[in-house]
Amino acid sequence: MKTICAISTPYGNGGIAVIRVSGSEAISITDRIFKGRQALCDVPANSIRYGLIQQGEEILDEVMVSVFRNPHSYTGEDVVEIACHGSMYIQQTLLQWLINAGCQMARAGEFTQRAFLNGKLDLTRAEAVADLIASQSKAEKDLALSQLRGGISKALQALREELLKFTSLIELELDFADHEDLEFADRSQLHQLADTIAEQLSSLLNTFRTGNAIKNGIPVAIIGQPNAGKSTLLNALLGEERAIVSSIGGTTRDTVEDTLIIDGMMFRLIDTAGIRSTDDMIENLGIERSKQATSKAHIILWVIDAQQDAALSLKDFMQEEMLDVLQNKHVLKLYNKSDLITDTSSLSDGIILSAKEGDVSALKEAMVAFYREQYQPSTVMLSNARHYEALQRGYEAIQRVQQGLDEGISGEFLSMDLHDCLQAMGEVTGHITSQEVLNNIFSKFCIGK
Repeated sequence: MKTICAISTPYGNGGIAVIRVSGSEAISITDRIFKGRQALCDVPANSIRYGLIQQGEEILDEVMVSVFRNPHSYTGEDVVEIACHGSMYIQQTLLQWLINAGCQMARAGEFTQRAFLNGKLDLTRAEAVADLIASQSKAEKDLALSQLRGGISKALQALREELLKFTSLIELELDFADHEDLEFADRSQLHQLADTIAEQLSSLLNTFRTGNAIKNGIPVAIIGQPNAGKSTLLNALLGEERAIVSSIGGTTRDTVEDTLIIDGMMFRLIDTAGIRSTDDMIENLGIERSKQATSKAHIILWVIDAQQDAALSLKDFMQEEMLDVLQNKHVLKLYNKSDLITDTSSLSDGIILSAKEGDVSALKEAMVAFYREQYQPSTVMLSNARHYEALQRGYEAIQRVQQGLDEGISGEFLSMDLHDCLQAMGEVTGHITSQEVLNNIFSKFCIGK
């Protein structure tokens, strides 16, 4: 493969920039423009050398060059990383000199793609690299780091190896189809394995809702009647005037969204229009969007005006079709405007707060506590939609195997379903994949990684 190069640090001026070079000629090409006490071709692996980037009499910069030799590098190839000063002129000129010396500009994600192709990473770990770079919260970082360390791969590898053994035995039976009494694969052991795989795949699939929410931000809908203080609450949580606040009912006509990080977890807050019966066509459109936001949220902040509506029930507040949606949501009942009342003894079934005074610490603790119960950094969780789709197919295939074993179907049909399950698990880790899938995955990476 052609030797590639790219800037690996963020675009723009900075103190230091890093240019990465990878390929069989990475060291020799860099040597053509690097002048130090010793040629890079002669230095040992995992070495750093000081020198100049120079062509003829023109000195471009003083640099530090790190040398990694295959296979002990990120890509599994010879890799050189040049740390130069962060001038845009220096970066672009150095890149051009490398290209003139024989390099090719790297495509997005090509370094990590080569790491995958050279067996340094499986596909789940390669995808975790992109997630780690894009992480915006501690929880998201922990989740990506768990996958980068092989959390999902390890969970699937042992199951896939055991299933592969039984599939091979079933195939062996088919080779001796003339001998109907021959049975190499113990059906009771295969059933036990199928049960184990089904249980573990189901467990993994059930983590996707939480894992995907942690990756993209946990959706939180703020609902309530007009003038309950929803927009004031959004502003109090964010610590800024994000939403317009007015004493006029129906001020919020559309959803207003922003993100908030609490204790290392990112929440996607959605302020909704007040829900009530109205003939205002525009307000009704806002109310309909409020219902859509509520259906997609994981946490519902139900804001009640403690001064006027303390006795309001969820059944009285929401329309009948929305009550079913709320059955699967974590609803936090919030009694707002506590600064306007003196007796709070009857409000023990919710969180008492004053959004106007910024009194939201108890609410933040409750939001975090809900997800702390479901997520631990060490937990193996799905967060990637591609993994979820593939494992869903694998789960359906292993269920067919279970059913087939119960019904005593022939090995030929068992083999088809076993192959479908193996195919699905192999697609997740990259044991089985296509160039189209790889191109789609790595095209989403940044250039230089």
